[in-house]
Amino acid sequence: MYFEEIKTILTDVLSLGENGRHLTADSALLGALPELDSMAVISLIAALEEHFDIAIDDDDISASTFATLGSLTAFVADKRAP
Repeated sequence: MYFEEIKTILTDVLSLGENGRHLTADSALLGALPELDSMAVISLIAALEEHFDIAIDDDDISASTFATLGSLTAFVADKRAP
């Protein structure tokens, strides 16, 4: 549901350009994308919070959240659930 939006945000935040178009739900993120360092994670979280009008607490963040594009999408969907 949010996959394409999150893929676009990720691509923009990490400046992946054309490489971002090839990301799938199974694409590994943390540890696989050199652009996704600790500062980029903070920027990505801020962009997701702003775009989706959600609050992400420090306790919400784990390596499993950023394991794949699919896990990140599921996380955002969960945060948006009523």
